[in-house]
Amino acid sequence: MSKPYSVLFVCMGNICRSPTGEGLFRAYVEDRGLSDRIHIDSAGTISYHTGNPPDPRVIESAARRGYELTGSARQISRSDFDRFDLIVAMDRENYSDIIDLGGARPDQVRLLSSFLPDGSSPDVPDPYYGGADGFETVLDMIEQACPEILDRLLGSSPG
Repeated sequence: MSKPYSVLFVCMGNICRSPTGEGLFRAYVEDRGLSDRIHIDSAGTISYHTGNPPDPRVIESAARRGYELTGSARQISRSDFDRFDLIVAMDRENYSDIIDLGGARPDQVRLLSSFLPDGSSPDVPDPYYGGADGFETVLDMIEQACPEILDRLLGSSPG
């Protein structure tokens, strides 16, 4: 393999859903011994939370399941299209905002729901203004999507 694959998870503020995607997918990849083959990061479509750590509520919810969420929020930029093989948007609004930046390759940007079974919600709900159940829903959806995302990166699953 000439270079590692790379995946970027994107939500609006990069403090709830996308750092959860980054942390859970990183743990999934590490458990399979593929850390040296896959680079994982996260970003937001807005800059409001730039530099902030993940929301304490999502850190706590993830920790109860054995995941560690770290990092600091940043905003997605056009240069990310050159740096990442796959960009995973948490909802249709984020997807649209990413596409509006211009420069994405065909099939480079995908909704997280495209890695879930048919009939799943098209959007990972933003838990920021809700209760604890919202963070659990986010964790459930991302955990379920991780195997399909890895298959997509490694080319063993159809598009």
